[in-house]
Amino acid sequence: MVMKRGEMQSDGQGNGEPILFNSEHPYKPGQDPATDAWYTTFFIENHLDYYAYPERVASPEQIRFMVYTEKDERYYPCSDRMFNTIMRRENASFLQEKYKEVLHRILGLIDRQIEDEWDKTFLKSLIKTKYQHETRDGLMIPSRLEKRLLKIYIDRTQIEDPYLCEKTERNARAFQVLNSEAFQKALNHVDDAVLLSSPVSLDEIKGRVDYLKLRRLFALSVESTLWESDEILRYTMEDYLRLLSQPITGKGIDRLWDFLEVRKGDDASSETQSKKILWLADEAGQVIVDLAIIRYLAQLGHKIIIAFKDGPLFTKVDFYDAQEDDRLCRELEGALLIKEKALGKNELVNVFKSDQDIMAISDGTRENLNLLLASTTFARVFKEVDGVISKGPDQRRRFFDAHFGFTQDIYSIAKDEDGSASVWYKARHPAVIKFSHKDLEKKAKAIISQMEAAKRKAMTVIFYSGIIGSIPGKEAMAKKIMSTYTQYLKDQSASTFIINPSEHYEPGMDADDLMYMWEIVQRSGLIDIWRFQMYDDIVKAFQIMKTRIPPEWVGKDATFSTGCTKEMKIALEVQKEHPEMQIIGPSKEKFLRRQEYGIGKMYDRRLDEICTASP
Repeated sequence: MVMKRGEMQSDGQGNGEPILFNSEHPYKPGQDPATDAWYTTFFIENHLDYYAYPERVASPEQIRFMVYTEKDERYYPCSDRMFNTIMRRENASFLQEKYKEVLHRILGLIDRQIEDEWDKTFLKSLIKTKYQHETRDGLMIPSRLEKRLLKIYIDRTQIEDPYLCEKTERNARAFQVLNSEAFQKALNHVDDAVLLSSPVSLDEIKGRVDYLKLRRLFALSVESTLWESDEILRYTMEDYLRLLSQPITGKGIDRLWDFLEVRKGDDASSETQSKKILWLADEAGQVIVDLAIIRYLAQLGHKIIIAFKDGPLFTKVDFYDAQEDDRLCRELEGALLIKEKALGKNELVNVFKSDQDIMAISDGTRENLNLLLASTTFARVFKEVDGVISKGPDQRRRFFDAHFGFTQDIYSIAKDEDGSASVWYKARHPAVIKFSHKDLEKKAKAIISQMEAAKRKAMTVIFYSGIIGSIPGKEAMAKKIMSTYTQYLKDQSASTFIINPSEHYEPGMDADDLMYMWEIVQRSGLIDIWRFQMYDDIVKAFQIMKTRIPPEWVGKDATFSTGCTKEMKIALEVQKEHPEMQIIGPSKEKFLRRQEYGIGKMYDRRLDEICTASP
């Protein structure tokens, strides 16, 4: 048998070597038991397995808010090269060098900050012991190793943020530069080329100004001398002009200008369609320049949500800095800091609809970019925005060095090898179906129009709430039961307009989308009778279908449904405003079992064990 380079053979019985891993044909469980075990161990040992750590790791449904995964495919927060090296069980120099870089970085931190020789020797020995333990099997992602070793250092020294002073100095330098007279003159300088190419309209003048300012600031945002060296404070206007005129390379630059609706030529327009942008901040110091860009984008009508790290990660800017660093706080003045890590869709949409143009959140992690550990708020923001702007090379690697597609267009801005700014672009996966809150509101209004038309004909409007997704894997049968029974009601009653929610479901909609859309309909005040599914309804539906009741449906009613539980609360609130509305179904006291959806799920988050069972 001839094998391709890098391929490893398995006998299919778990007695051979692991089978081939590559990015073109990602491994999926079920091909080989031994490889499955190694594959699963990789996620468990890196503390990235949802089923082993459900309180810390995002569910597959939450990941799909951000990453488009194929059937049975699992997202991993590292490059394909790194993942394939680990999966092949190679003791590759590539992996070992990455491990050593992590070790030297932590040991260097000890040398820098610990003066007592006994403490220094103890910490180094502790770190080396843990390092040897964690790297013994070659399963650990280097970034996960780094997080563990850094945590040991912080826990043992009780230094909450080892780089706090350095980050403060970086922000102070960048702040001083951007507020200096020499820099402001350079930023607002108009050269002869601009004057000789005079626009013919005020809109073109404004468009050219917007383009020039943003282009200069983007070029400057990768210039680390701004925050790493005091030499920058001696720069003249000419020095700043040189920095501001650095080229911006990369195939994504035109895409970025189109996304931001910034035009550099005669096609400039005064009308800008507001975009919701998730901005992934990177380094302290750099973030001061980022905020100058962000404030300008807000002036153009865009809404920007800045994501910071949740806690200390070397010189990366974090959410604590956003609240405590004097310069950063001043630059964020007026911005909305969202501290809630599990913000609901309705709350998020209300924030987006507000007059607030700049918001700040934590991504929920202390890593460069790990979507498996990101907060629910971050996941929902990622899903709802129009595009993601990511800063720095570390986050670029996570987006571009892996084969995964994402649910949003990604624009990466980082320093190129020649020192200039470069923009990379990764289009969202073509199979992603997205419903904006405006799309959902439009669908809700269309249903409300039908209800109003029925009212004008003196028809009784009935809203039927029932189980759709609360029995995982049985959505098709749930819809059939609801459709069968609502048709029975229509046949039994004259002049009724019955709303069957299962008829309005579209592929790509999750529980967040559905609840947001239906709540608009439900609070319209047009419902005469709100009927909640009873077990008798289910029995009748199976009788009509001439089918015996499957065991999973025995005894079920609307009280089993997370959505119906939420809807009962809404129904009681609506009834207070419209006392004439009738509520039919199980008593409200029985709606206690299902409290909250798991993010992206159609069922209560406590029912995850059912999900893992075969349909």
